[in-house]
Amino acid sequence: MSPHIALLRAVNVGGRKVLKDDLLGLATDLGFDDAKTLLASGNLVLWGEAGEGLEARLEDGLERRMGLRTDFMVRTAAELQAVIAANPFREQAATRPNHLLVSFLKTPIDGDTVEVLRAAIKGREEVHAEGRALYIDFKDGIGDSTLDRDWKKTKREPLGTMRNWNTVLKLADMVAA
Repeated sequence: MSPHIALLRAVNVGGRKVLKDDLLGLATDLGFDDAKTLLASGNLVLWGEAGEGLEARLEDGLERRMGLRTDFMVRTAAELQAVIAANPFREQAATRPNHLLVSFLKTPIDGDTVEVLRAAIKGREEVHAEGRALYIDFKDGIGDSTLDRDWKKTKREPLGTMRNWNTVLKLADMVAA
């Protein structure tokens, strides 16, 4: 049975708390007896037959279970490996993986939106889009970056959830084991 990586958007921030037991309970509710979580940031790995519409089933299930509506971005192990292989920032991944983030998107980002994003950059951040992944190199760190705030001003938001490179690799290790 192939694993699926389910990444929650906007949880454990701003009072939107989803605990490990909530995620494992959700997995059981949906018929996944074998599931694991990684860290406390909305990372759920499911083993089993996923069937169609897994993202929607997870979103609806979490809302039923907790009264919380949020988006899930689901990837197969092969899709996660493709994200790792397509990383355009290999040196940064090796030297400062906590400053390299991947935004896992619901749908591919179009070239026009990528250009709007690049125009919104006021610092030294770099971005690269590849399918349903947006790679962001926060050269000077994430904490002082204004990219998120400046991007929101454009009123164009590809729906996704970010994970730093360390987390991406840990998830890959989980599904490879």
